[in-house]
Amino acid sequence: MTSASPTPTSLDAVPAAVETELRRFFDVAVPAAAEIAPVVGTAAELVRDFVLQGGKRIRPVFAFAGWRCGMTESARADAAPDSPVGREASDALRVGAALELVQACALIHDDIIDHSDTRRGNPTLHRVFQSRHVEADWAGDAAEHGVAAAILAGDLALAWADDLVHDHRPGVPTDSTGGVRDHRALPPAVGATWAAMRTEVLGGQFLDIVNEASGDDSAAAAYRVMEFKTAAYTVARPLELGARLAGASEDLVGTLRSIGHDLGIAFQLRDDLLGVFGDPVRTGKPSGDDLVSGKRTALLGTALRRADDSDPAVGQRLRDLIGRPLDDAELTSARGILVEVGAVAEMETAIDDLLGKALDALSSADIGDDIRAELTAVAHRTAHREA
Repeated sequence: MTSASPTPTSLDAVPAAVETELRRFFDVAVPAAAEIAPVVGTAAELVRDFVLQGGKRIRPVFAFAGWRCGMTESARADAAPDSPVGREASDALRVGAALELVQACALIHDDIIDHSDTRRGNPTLHRVFQSRHVEADWAGDAAEHGVAAAILAGDLALAWADDLVHDHRPGVPTDSTGGVRDHRALPPAVGATWAAMRTEVLGGQFLDIVNEASGDDSAAAAYRVMEFKTAAYTVARPLELGARLAGASEDLVGTLRSIGHDLGIAFQLRDDLLGVFGDPVRTGKPSGDDLVSGKRTALLGTALRRADDSDPAVGQRLRDLIGRPLDDAELTSARGILVEVGAVAEMETAIDDLLGKALDALSSADIGDDIRAELTAVAHRTAHREA
């Protein structure tokens, strides 16, 4: 069995440690897929490359932070014979790596739904499969093949996430001596949290496409999507997973989940602003992409509400500018409306309020001063990031 990664000494070291965990997993998972057929191996390589091409690794950071919080609490508690036993740092890193595979599934499928051409400055996976279809001169529609192949690739990432979180390595049923590989099942509370998170993110995604199809452009509908599609699996559930791995008390788990909910909503509100005003060099996606795709965001819902209340003609003009390709002048006009009606200012205020609530809860949480300081810094970066 491969030796465990060194325990990160700070949250800043978590992304590199998680990348090591992912590479170890891919070293066995990709060859196992290739044994089915070379083309399956190629698809597995593309999923691997997609996961490793970048990303903020924010979910593993919060999972490891939750583990650190729980371990600090456990260390300060009286050691009772029946008290929960905290898991090792390697378990928290493995769960963090599994979260990145859930994220990969969500992004791959999101790009299909949004008809996106680029992700992190690279072609989206369905476009990669489409290009390979063309290059191979295969029969049928290349675009349809690209979508179908990417759907399955996203499914593979989700299946791999389950394999990794439960420490089941594809194609490696035994250790190097031929014996059963060392393996510890997840504590029931961790498994239940993981299962709930998967359902929440898929449910949030379903709500998202229904809102778009039904024309529900209200901010309330957007916030409902954010609660499950983003806040839960980006911050709240990762913090909870880490804390439960450490055997944290229900009081601490509840506190961290509340902090995670507020930071997760702030994260998505910032994402909405970046989706309209972000620098493509930093975000890796075309500026204004959310307007072109017609994404029903809280920013858009707030702008439409404010415009309809003050001048319905402005609201109609904004509706006419979303969900279709925009030239530079139209994009500038749409952005101007968002600013002029006060929607951007309202989002910034909401982000600051959510961050303030999270920091207040963090300041009184029963955790160590070192992890409190690190989490505070991460919270600020989460709410005020530029990419």
